[in-house]
Amino acid sequence: MLGKEGGAIKARNEWIHEINWDLVVFDEYHFGAWRESAKELFEGEEEAIAREEAALTARTEKLIERINEKAADLQQPLEPETDFLPITTRAYLYLSGTPFRQIRTGEFIEEQIFNWTYTDEQRTKQAFGAANPGERNPYAALPMVSLFTYQMPDELTAIASQGEFDEFDLNEFFAASGAGILATFKHKDDVQKWLNIIRGSYNAQTVDQLKSGTKAPFPYENARLLPYLNHAFWFLPNVAACQAMANLLEEKQNVFWHEYKVVVAAGTAAGMGLAALDPVRKAIGGGHDSKSITLSCGKLTTGVTVPQWSSILMLRNLQSPETYFQAAFRVQSPWSIKNPEGDDPNAEQILKPVCFVFDFAPTRALRQLSEYGANLSPGEPNPENAVRDLLSYLPVLAHDGAVLRQLDAGEVLDYAMAGTTGTLLARKWESAMLVNVDNETLRRVLDNPEAMAAVERIEGWRALGDNVIETIINKSETVKELKKKAKDGELSKAEKKELSDEEKEYKSKRKLVQEKLIKFATRIPAFMYLTDFRENTLQDVITKLEPDLFLTVTGLTVEDFHLLVRLKVFNTERMNAAVFAFRRYENASLAYTGIDSHEGLAQIGGYDTVVAA
Repeated sequence: MLGKEGGAIKARNEWIHEINWDLVVFDEYHFGAWRESAKELFEGEEEAIAREEAALTARTEKLIERINEKAADLQQPLEPETDFLPITTRAYLYLSGTPFRQIRTGEFIEEQIFNWTYTDEQRTKQAFGAANPGERNPYAALPMVSLFTYQMPDELTAIASQGEFDEFDLNEFFAASGAGILATFKHKDDVQKWLNIIRGSYNAQTVDQLKSGTKAPFPYENARLLPYLNHAFWFLPNVAACQAMANLLEEKQNVFWHEYKVVVAAGTAAGMGLAALDPVRKAIGGGHDSKSITLSCGKLTTGVTVPQWSSILMLRNLQSPETYFQAAFRVQSPWSIKNPEGDDPNAEQILKPVCFVFDFAPTRALRQLSEYGANLSPGEPNPENAVRDLLSYLPVLAHDGAVLRQLDAGEVLDYAMAGTTGTLLARKWESAMLVNVDNETLRRVLDNPEAMAAVERIEGWRALGDNVIETIINKSETVKELKKKAKDGELSKAEKKELSDEEKEYKSKRKLVQEKLIKFATRIPAFMYLTDFRENTLQDVITKLEPDLFLTVTGLTVEDFHLLVRLKVFNTERMNAAVFAFRRYENASLAYTGIDSHEGLAQIGGYDTVVAA
């Protein structure tokens, strides 16, 4: 459009500069495409980007960072259009889906701004349907977005953590080297585990679900989510990661993923601009009889419409809400068929009523969401009200261990501030995984008179009846024998009824025992609130510093508790995680109000271990 060559206007473009235009429209204004630092987008941009992507083979950190920033986070300081735009016009119109920076910096005054946001469209869709039942809703095809965040297992987060709350560092986790078929992940074994997790086939995850009695829906495993993953966009850190993911998905062990056509929309081979979109459209076709995964590190994340994309997996760190939601809303474009039967021009078959964003770094994702909600309502003094309005139309479901639950506005802000929410933190102490009630553990307690005396002092235990542990063990052994007999087809009708009754009874009693032990565990956060020691392990605080307070709060003596810990009734690994989560939440909550509760801490104590502060 500028049409300049060697500083002069090209002859074929002179007419553009001779007209005094009524209006000049700048689209994707947040992207800064018309600025001095991004004029390549007007002249020679494709060659410049191609040169930089080709330079990735050098694999220097500096070049990789430049590519990532240019591909996905290009937002430079702004100077007036008239300083570089060699055409005349009466007015400018600036269009952007995420103009937060421009609004925040006061580039436009209030009377110059017209907003039509995601919440506006969803609110209008809902209101129109309610006010005009039976009529065609012009907003009906605009899908509602849901954000699912997943807390990855400790063994995966341990290899890639960073930041104040040890957030899962997606860029490090998906770090890769090499090019083309030689590209491979730095943590390949762990990325393979992640692939198993998102399709619900990770063994450790299955054990946790069996213990907790709950099953969280994972993207490529849940029957209700799978239809919206037929065509998905995976947003990765860089070109090497995209190529490494394509290679891993093709390996023999990943049979599940072979159903999907994988398109690498990254690197010079993918083409520039709309050329990168053609392979995606070919892989998708009509979208009904195909499955596809588009891998990208920046291409196709702005100004592109692919109706069949219904899900995006956020697999890279993005620091600005502008970039995050520009990418996220790629999947919110409508997909519908007008007049499907050919006999009613007002009829519309909606193929995508909802769409999904899946994120595996919960703290960062919810921080982005809280900023986005506040930016959508710059005049709202209470951020919780702003986020609440957004959550009315963009529900957030957070997975924290084995539980997936919907968050309210206060919890989103808690999570953004402290790396968890008060409710999810409390649930860590209500988790069935904190206690062990298998037969082996119960037998150790039963065989130890002191341990039996200790559990009988737990509040509500006596209400379970006499010999409850012995009953559970005996009945479970009976059930095991009857089931073994059933395999050989030897059970009589009476024995089948006995099997059913015995199984129901021992499972019911085991559940009651589990609940009593969990109820005791929930007293521990109250003890931590009341004690003021932070550098020491909780074990030391209980044993050496505050034994009387522990007895008052929990009802057990120090000796009782440690005996039960030695017998593995309580899971110390889970307790360490829960204690550290409490410490982080407490410190962040106090820091938010300007209070440093324990200045100069060199270390922070967990249950039986310490970490550097």
